[in-house]
Amino acid sequence: MKLVLASNNVGKLAELQQLFAPLGIALVRQAELGVGEAEEPFFTFVENALAKARHAAAATGLPAIADDAGLCVEAFGGLPGVATAYYATRFGYEKGDANNVRALLEQMAGIDDRRAALVSTLVALRSPEDPEPLIAVGRAAGQITRAPIGENGFGFDPVMWLPQFGKTFAQLPPELKNAHSHRGQAARAMLALMRERWT
Repeated sequence: MKLVLASNNVGKLAELQQLFAPLGIALVRQAELGVGEAEEPFFTFVENALAKARHAAAATGLPAIADDAGLCVEAFGGLPGVATAYYATRFGYEKGDANNVRALLEQMAGIDDRRAALVSTLVALRSPEDPEPLIAVGRAAGQITRAPIGENGFGFDPVMWLPQFGKTFAQLPPELKNAHSHRGQAARAMLALMRERWT
């Protein structure tokens, strides 16, 4: 089965391709099919993922899957949440992973409550009008470090400390990260839903 991935994020594509391979699902980035980014005007991950999946399915005629993910920091009332990708721009930096990490560490400099969670919501549709989208959520809770640690991964991986491993996501090998990450959890739940409902 071929699914269009409603994202142009190469890191997401690589992680999801590895996770979906056992089901024989081939993921194709929407950019490879000439599809632009969808609007993401909502305040929740599920609404934005649904909007992205509908956009990609409508533009390609293929079943689509979208991921909306972000960092939810307890001390900030759950923010940046859906605005995670643009977090750095709120503080005068250009959009990008390194600047997001920099801005986060600056904003948390005097904060002792370092609890946070990376959250991923996957939505899959058979068509843009699918009345029963498949929805899977993964959540990886940890603490924000005071400086980046580790070389692997992307996004906030270098500052997301996982107490159960005594390491950040950026210090874990890819197979261990995928087994415990928010996106890995959501992908496994989505695979179970697809097996049950679509195959």
